[in-house]
Amino acid sequence: MPIKAILTDIEGTTSAVSFVFDVLFPFAAEHLPDFVLLNADQPDVAQQLQAVRELSGEPQADVVRVIEILLGWIAEDRKATPLKALQGMVWAEGYKAGLLKGHVYPDAVEALKRWKQEGYALYVYSSGSIQAQQLIFGCSEAGDLSPLFSGYFDTTSGPKREAQSYRTIVASIGVPADEVLFLSDIVEELDAAQEAGLQTCGLAREGGELPGHETLASFALIDLTSY
Repeated sequence: MPIKAILTDIEGTTSAVSFVFDVLFPFAAEHLPDFVLLNADQPDVAQQLQAVRELSGEPQADVVRVIEILLGWIAEDRKATPLKALQGMVWAEGYKAGLLKGHVYPDAVEALKRWKQEGYALYVYSSGSIQAQQLIFGCSEAGDLSPLFSGYFDTTSGPKREAQSYRTIVASIGVPADEVLFLSDIVEELDAAQEAGLQTCGLAREGGELPGHETLASFALIDLTSY
């Protein structure tokens, strides 16, 4: 069946992994303590702090201890939903202040714009929060790319290495699984998407192969008519 929708990962796929690890994570680690201390009583922040307490098994943790837990999770790249939500809030302030600009590879920008013009529906699935995803594309070095996308998915849809997560996303998109192409640089994610019936294409920007999947070095090489 011809491809009708494209679901793309961010880190290592549309955007450099180094942007996340060398720019976004240090920014969050630097600014998150003050952000939490200043906003702990705000309902949306308080909700995430409570989720950290529950997830860490420390229901009585005070705000200072919660900050310590969060900084530890940042250091180990923990895929914890409340951490991602709080990081997204911190990054939002950074983008708004002009301190951050989202990195998106030029070949990805060009391909996504072309696919949108050609009528394909574009979606994002990343372990970063939906807010963080919207900020990377909405405040990118290439300008506001958010109009290109029809929807965003994060770990609230399930882990990226589990097939059920992709079934959930496909059901939300409303397109048959075999008409959705998933793009990622992680073979376990591609395997899970394939198990769920999606078409897959691996991105290996530094070269190499993602076994079991067509592997390309650039968005410019993706031929949607070949699926």
